[in-house]
Order: sequence, then C-alpha cells, then structure tokens
Amino acid sequence: MRKFLILLIKVYQTVVSPYTGGHCRFYPTCSSYAAEAISHHGPLRGVWLSIRRIGRCHPWHEGGIDPVPGTEHLYKKD
Repeated sequence: MRKFLILLIKVYQTVVSPYTGGHCRFYPTCSSYAAEAISHHGPLRGVWLSIRRIGRCHPWHEGGIDPVPGTEHLYKKD
C-alpha cells in the first residue's frame, strides 16, 4: 500500500503538477510532504498527516518550512 500511494503521488508530481504552477506556500511542497509522511510513518498516519497539511494550505497561513514530524533534522541549518 505504501509503495502504491507514493507511486500515485509521483504520477501527480509528473503529470498534473507542472500544469498547476509553483504556488506552494510550504517547504517541502504538499505532494513531497505526503510522499515523505507515507514513507516515514506508513500509509495510515502518513495520509492523516498529509490531509492535515493540505488543510493548513490557505491564504491566511504564513507557510514556511513545515517538515514531516520525525524528520526535522533534515531541514535544520547547522
């Protein structure tokens, strides 16, 4: 299930995302966040984290760096 969900996200990133433009207010992008969350936490928790992240994507949220829980060390500056 994990690999299938990540494959769907990769297809979205390759086929759909280039036509929607780069408007993501977060880093990593929501689709990259979803793939990372599913890979790191498994399908159930990963999808839940992804839904929560997409729910934060609105004009009143400042955006910025928002790593998947448990992967913060990948985004820290030394």
